[in-house]
Amino acid sequence: MQALVVPEAGAQTLSSLRWTNRPQPQPGPGQVLVQTHAVGLNPVDVKLVAGGNSAWRYPHTLGLDVAGVVAAVGTGVTQFVPGQRVCGHGNLAVDGSFADYVVTEALALALIPESLSFETAAASLCAGLTAYQTVQRKLNLASVETVLVHAGAGGVGSMAIQLLQHAGKRVFTTVSARKQDFVAQLNPAAMIDYRNEDVDARISELTGGHGVDAIINTIGHPDADLPRLAYNGQLVCVLATPESVPAGKALSISKLDLGGAHRSGDSRQIADLGRMATELLALIAAGHVDPLVSRVLPRTELVAGLEQLAADQVVGKLVVTMA
Repeated sequence: MQALVVPEAGAQTLSSLRWTNRPQPQPGPGQVLVQTHAVGLNPVDVKLVAGGNSAWRYPHTLGLDVAGVVAAVGTGVTQFVPGQRVCGHGNLAVDGSFADYVVTEALALALIPESLSFETAAASLCAGLTAYQTVQRKLNLASVETVLVHAGAGGVGSMAIQLLQHAGKRVFTTVSARKQDFVAQLNPAAMIDYRNEDVDARISELTGGHGVDAIINTIGHPDADLPRLAYNGQLVCVLATPESVPAGKALSISKLDLGGAHRSGDSRQIADLGRMATELLALIAAGHVDPLVSRVLPRTELVAGLEQLAADQVVGKLVVTMA
């Protein structure tokens, strides 16, 4: 089968990636072999090329998000049968989805609703599940009225805005001026041009000086967000967490690591990846949220898509058709 690989440990640039022939993998116990139809491209794919992983064996096949058809199942798998349309977010420590076939844990998979395409399903995984886990697993929405979502034009940010609005929350977002036309279609309560506006002053103005009830930070530098939170405020960090948390505001800090479910070895956490994907796909099929696919590329342009992500030239989601 054809696969896009990191050929060796020293290959740490996108230009070093190679399409090559690799043996078709076989599913082990609890695993499913998926014939790949579409894959989502993510910033983490680019970071993995540059940083690698100590668990990799070379050549290593890249790719975390897959949508396709069940080709075979391993022993003990009863929830899926060959021919079903499935998707899932994979384990970055093992060979991935930028290939004709990929093996993944059955627990992490979800059936694709009939009304959704492979491309839509593939676009809904890494970023979509990160946003979904933030909103539905990390935040206590019962005490939240206002939320600041950083980087509203990104895959995580744009999905988080939609999920929060579907939950009835008032959402503000930081977004550069050149990406505001894209974010405007989501109708956030306010867009803050972080390059030309004082974010602290705008949040104070928008909340009557109280601060926001929650912040979703996908950009790092989380200490800057602490003064923006209201009393009993909640901060969810996709990257780094604050170095220290000030007393007196009863703040809650959460760290999110979607793929860590695979590394945990906890079957309950791996199964929650599949459960969340099922729940998110149902919302998409019902028209409540949209993964906002900006372009669908052929496999010959997969590396070019990763280069666009590396250059911050993408709004919404890039998807590659593989079949």
